[in-house]
Amino acid sequence: MAKFTFPMPDIGEGITEAEIVAWHKQVGDRVEEDEEFVDMMTDKATVPLESPVTGTIVQIAGEVGDMVAIGSPLIVVEVEGEGSDEGEAEAEAEVPSPKAEIVEERIEVENPDASDADRAIAAAPTPPAQAEPVEAPQPSAKAGASTSSARAGHGDAAKVLASPAVRARAKDLGVDLAQVRADGRVRHADLDSFIAYSGGYSGAGKARADEEIRVIGLRKRIAENMAAAKRHIPHFTYVEECDVTALEETRAQLNSDRGNRPKLTMLPLLITAICKALPDFPMINARYDDEAKVVTRHGAVHLGMATMTDNGLMVPVIRDAQAKNLWQLATEIGRLAEAARSGSAKSEELSGSTLTVTSLGPLGGVATTPVINRPEVAIIGPNRIVERPMFVKGADGIERVEKRKLMNISISCDHRVVDGYDAAAFVQEVKKLIEAPARILAG
Repeated sequence: MAKFTFPMPDIGEGITEAEIVAWHKQVGDRVEEDEEFVDMMTDKATVPLESPVTGTIVQIAGEVGDMVAIGSPLIVVEVEGEGSDEGEAEAEAEVPSPKAEIVEERIEVENPDASDADRAIAAAPTPPAQAEPVEAPQPSAKAGASTSSARAGHGDAAKVLASPAVRARAKDLGVDLAQVRADGRVRHADLDSFIAYSGGYSGAGKARADEEIRVIGLRKRIAENMAAAKRHIPHFTYVEECDVTALEETRAQLNSDRGNRPKLTMLPLLITAICKALPDFPMINARYDDEAKVVTRHGAVHLGMATMTDNGLMVPVIRDAQAKNLWQLATEIGRLAEAARSGSAKSEELSGSTLTVTSLGPLGGVATTPVINRPEVAIIGPNRIVERPMFVKGADGIERVEKRKLMNISISCDHRVVDGYDAAAFVQEVKKLIEAPARILAG
């Protein structure tokens, strides 16, 4: 039978190898021509690969997380005489289903109702069967003594009269029934009263089984990039508080008459202020080549936008952000964020940024110390907007206490390129713009 070897293609400029992030086919599976069989990740994007032939896969390059060099064999496909149905069935039977094994393992180790003691008992060798004495509803003195000795080590709770449902509930709550005062049999109401007057009796939560997760794909790239950034770049962070009351009022006015245009968030306004301030601070919008020891100060602002996805953090790029108005920025922000989350972002949309903005929105916290997106030299992080009382001077020159909306802006810089004074001066200029939004809207 003829066999076709499919080599790892060159899927990106300057790429020498790629990582296997997902196999859609395994050895023994039939693959059709132009059918996707694997997802490969480069430094920039995840690329699905399609089979050029129809046949049965007889060999694959490796497991998820392995690196495959450009030009080396990726899969081997048997293209003639696929074999009888029986032969295919045997091939499939020989290949275990990883997904099935994972599901079975999780069912065994992640039973939320199992206690630590239950897991220890389940893991221990099964002892010989031993009959457990049955508690009589109304035991005599002799029977009570016999039961007590037979249940040594189970505590006084075994002597308390209670229904199985009450006992099960008490066990879940960690309550010793012997401590619950009741006239005769303990009922649910007695248990409720005990819990109410005894404070938080149950534990804060249930323990979970330990879990090992292999770091692959995008998460691996993020780990490598963050480690390289902190290892090579001497970071410093500067934080300033800004009054965004007027800016929020302006944003509300613009949204009230936006028609079919996208709703404005704070981000397009902040990006506009950044782009207006950057010409006077070219060292902020720059990239540093460690090996060549060359700093490139960029004239155009290609703004990276840190975006959280199900697979991890991605940074799509708004090209020529300085040339776009508020509505164009809002449209591009929405489009790129959706492309990143859906996995449809193109390679060129995920590279080439000259400055990055990272925002956690309502979760932004009081201040952040963002990590620089290497080889850039700065990253800006707006934080959560909070309302606080502030002294505000009126037109009559008298100060009054007013409720104002405040937001901190954080900036982390590469101290090899950006001086602390320059970073502070840049943020102060951005602050002037967002506290006087008319200057943002002016041409």
